[in-house]
Amino acid sequence: MTRYLIALVLFILVSYGLFEAWPLIVGPSLSIESPQNEQTYPDGIVTVKGRALRIAMLTLDGASVLHDKDGSFSSTLTFPRGESILTFVATDRFGRRVSATRSIFVP
Repeated sequence: MTRYLIALVLFILVSYGLFEAWPLIVGPSLSIESPQNEQTYPDGIVTVKGRALRIAMLTLDGASVLHDKDGSFSSTLTFPRGESILTFVATDRFGRRVSATRSIFVP
């Protein structure tokens, strides 16, 4: 009986530890809502929106992007005529990275 109780307590402790450590194990996550890939913007004004979870830093083409505590970010940018490639990089506190690339066109 004592062995089963000890095994149950150990199982509960390990399960709780995995539950709490899961975000650290999974790493950062990045989703871009806007702009869509290969979208055209006639006036050159682009609203960049998305959400990055479990991150320490978020950059867009090397420049830092401010984000809320819940991970959402939004910014309005102006682009010159032609094609532009936007590279988002989200980095967690352990240095793990995830990136997303979007291509836009301004006629």
